[in-house]
Formats: sequence, C-alpha cells, structure tokens
Amino acid sequence: NLFPPQHLDDDTVSGSNWITENNVQHSLSQTTKTARKPYCGYMQQTLSKRDQAEQESLLAAIQWPKPPDGKVAFAQSTDPAHSDFVIVMPSRFFKVGDQLEVLVHMRDFQGKPKQYGGDYLQARIHSPVLKAGATGRIVDCQNGLYKVFFTLLWPGEVKVSVSLVHPSEAIQVLLRLREERPDRVYFKSSFKSGRYSETTECNVCLPGDLPVCNFTDLYTGEPWFCYKPRKLSCASRISHAKGGYLKGLLTHEESLFFQSDVNIKRPILSSGPDSVIVKPKAFTDSSSMDRGEDPTASPSGYYYEDQWRSRTHWIQNFNKSDDITECLQGKVIHLFGDSTIRQWFEYLTAFVPDLVEFNLGSPKNVGPFMSVDLKHNILLKFRCHGPPIRFSTVFSSELRYIANELNGIVGGRNTVIAITIWSHFSTFPVEVYIRRLRNIRRSIIQLLDRSPKTLIVIRTANVQELGPEVSLFNSDWYSFQLDSVMRKMFSGIAVHFVDAWEMSVAHYLPHNLHPHEVIVKNQIDAFLSYVCPLQT
Repeated sequence: NLFPPQHLDDDTVSGSNWITENNVQHSLSQTTKTARKPYCGYMQQTLSKRDQAEQESLLAAIQWPKPPDGKVAFAQSTDPAHSDFVIVMPSRFFKVGDQLEVLVHMRDFQGKPKQYGGDYLQARIHSPVLKAGATGRIVDCQNGLYKVFFTLLWPGEVKVSVSLVHPSEAIQVLLRLREERPDRVYFKSSFKSGRYSETTECNVCLPGDLPVCNFTDLYTGEPWFCYKPRKLSCASRISHAKGGYLKGLLTHEESLFFQSDVNIKRPILSSGPDSVIVKPKAFTDSSSMDRGEDPTASPSGYYYEDQWRSRTHWIQNFNKSDDITECLQGKVIHLFGDSTIRQWFEYLTAFVPDLVEFNLGSPKNVGPFMSVDLKHNILLKFRCHGPPIRFSTVFSSELRYIANELNGIVGGRNTVIAITIWSHFSTFPVEVYIRRLRNIRRSIIQLLDRSPKTLIVIRTANVQELGPEVSLFNSDWYSFQLDSVMRKMFSGIAVHFVDAWEMSVAHYLPHNLHPHEVIVKNQIDAFLSYVCPLQT
C-alpha cells in the first residue's frame, strides 16, 4: 500500500495547511470549499532542530507586509499613474561614492495616499549615453511611503527610474496561490511496456484519492509522485514532461490587480527632477574593491559602457574566444540547472570555435548537452535539474537531482561547477525550495571538503517580462523571494555568485526570462573571472 493511512489523517500532518483546501470545481459560484486530501510527500519531512530553526528564520526573513484586514476594492488599490517619487535634495553637490535617496509616495486610483505598504517595486539609476546602470535598495516604511537608496558609482547625469511591479493587493493573491494552489502548474509522465503506453499526472503533491507511484528520491528524499497507470507498473515510467497551467485561478475582482497597462511593471514618474549631476571623485579610492564577496550586498555591481563591473572582485572582459580557450584549457565545466544556465552552454559553444558540440541525441532545449575541445582538453556539459521542471520531455533516466550529480564528481582544481535553480520552483511553497537547496548545499560542502580546489559558482535568478498570466506562475516577486532565500542559504560557504538579478534589473534592455546576449556575455565574463582570476 503506497500511502499508509496515518499520512492521510489531518491531525498527524503538521505544518501542512498549505494544500488542504482546494476548490475541486473551478466555478466561482461554489461557496463551500471542498477539502481535497492530498497525498503529499512534502508534509512528512521531519527536520533536525537545526534545519527547522534555519527554515523558520528563512521564512521569517521573507515575510511580506499584509494590507489591513478585509478585501480591498480595486479603486483603493495602488495606482502607479497616481503615485510619484521625489529625489531628496536633487540639486545638492553629488560625487561618485555618495548615496542618493528617493522617496516614493503611493496613491490609489482615486488619488488618495496609501496608508500601508507591501507594494513590490524595482528601481535603478542609469545614464543612457554611458550605457551605465545600477539597482537601488528599497525600504518599505509600511505607511504608503518607500525610500530607495542608490550608491552613485559613475560621474555624469544620472537618471532615476522606479516601477511598480505589483501592488500590495496583488501580492496577497500571489501569496494565496503559492500556499493553496501548488498544483497550478502540473506535470505528466509516460509509462510504456512493449507497444502499450499510458500517461498520468505528476507533481510534488497529488490529491490522495487515487493510487500513486512514489518516485521520491532515495538519496535526497526529494518527493515526486505520479498517479499509477491503470495497467502498467510504476517501473515502466519512461519520461517526464510539463502538463500545463491551470486556468480560472482568480475571481473577477482579483484579476483587476493584474492588468498589463495598469498595474503590472508600470513606471512611477517623478513629481520633480528625475536626475542628478554627479561629479568625479577627487582621488582614486581603492577601498571600494577590497570587500569580500557578500551575496546580500547592494548593489553588487553596475554597468558602465555596457560592461558589468562588480564591486567585490575584478571582472575581466573575455572579448576574444582565444582568451576563453586559454582560461578553460584542461578543465571540465559542469552547468546544472534550468534554461537560464543553458544559455551559458549555448553562448560558450557558439563563441569559442574549437568548442564543438558532441551530439548526444538529446531532445532540443532539454539536454543533457556536451561540447568538447580536444585540442585544448576542454569539456563543457549541461544537465537540467530534477523535477519539478517545466521542460517538454525529459527521459526518466536523465531526470537527475543536482545533489546526486555533485556526489558523483571527484572535483579538484580543473573542475568548474555552475548552478542555477529557481524559476521552476515559483509555483510551490517556499519550503519545497528550501529543501532542494539544503540537499544541494550538503553535497557542495562534501565536495569542497574532499576537493577544496573545486570552483563552484551560483548564478542567481533574474527578472522577466510579466503579463497577467505569467505573473500567477512566474512573477518576479516569486523569483525575488526564492533568490533571497538562496543568497542566505549559500552565504558563508566557499561558493561564488554571478548576480544575474542585478545584471537584469540594472540593464536598459526590456526584461526577459532569457536575458539578451549582451547580458549573457556579462554573466560569462563574471563567471570566467572566478575561474581565471587576474593575478594581482
């Protein structure tokens, strides 16, 4: 029996209220919610005291301010067009290295000032002529006022841009969906024996009303379930794929908080000047570079002439393919994660002539992929992370968890590993993501323990283009929350960061889940600068 009854008793399942109530019928007229008892491997996780304490502190750190009780009517929700910002003392003397403060005043659609916080903003300073840009640090005063702090990092005319990604009222909907509807993206697997095949639905959690196949990973304990095929055995699973996205998740009132030209990623304009003049520093200050790498420092870098300059380490520009070949000579590079790190594989393979893709016969965009440079002894590999992953079709035998893959790597000074894992976790409660990172982190610590010279780089999340649909599944707010968790969990470990988040927010190009090539090139430059640091 695949599910012992004690796991289906509500009272034995602690901390599991996030999926107990789900509307089976998707009609809005239905007033009583039907409790669907899920069969949920996630609920059975027993954590050590230390892991439990860490999880609680991580969840506390990403808690988001809630609007006052009760439903807020659309007219009383945040309207970016009625809101504005002012630069504090815009005409004072600014020099490179100074702080710039901006005050943002939020108002509703009737022009009334908002009395509470919780709006999600993004902000940057930029000088279009110089192709320069940097992100700002946003402080929610929780009374309708927001302060944004920028560090002025280059001289010239510097312009301020602020945008409302989502009003606080929309964030509450995203929170509700994350806890109550982890099934809003669903997956499927094919089972095959001889000429007979069946396809069933799969997820981290499944409602417990039908027999399931338990594909929970034996080593990491990562949960994964599919409904049992009618005639075939669980062992006959041949592939995994994304199933689809649920529709009709919002009430009419809620849908008003997600309108492209109204309140999703809309600019907030200044009520006064929106730029300042910054003078160069009188002397060259070297102290700006001697800080250690802090994944939570803000900003971690800035663009100047379309080149990313980190504030924590020197970045070389690998403009010639020969420079990359020289850097990677004799090395094995493992890229693990989603399509945003597959971009690294594609960029390097296209840019370096001697690095030739070896055809493994893998499905397009899915992998695994491998490129080889026999002359310089370079091996570059990409493999996607384990489920949940919204890829078209991944063969079961290639469905592997990053933690397990790391355990199979010897490591050493010629081994380079880069990891990114975030986007496919945005539809699940954060605990699911914390568990995944905990497993990966354990494997990283063990790998660095046996082979301390192994280089490990983590690519952060990035922002993307958002519309009413995408927001419910992949909003930047979800990504931002996961990214905050990731940075905290990996701080204090000997891993390096490529801040793809800031590199996507600070750039002038429109946001894209798969950033433009110029941004990818800057990510690669940052990555390779860890692999081959300048000998100073």
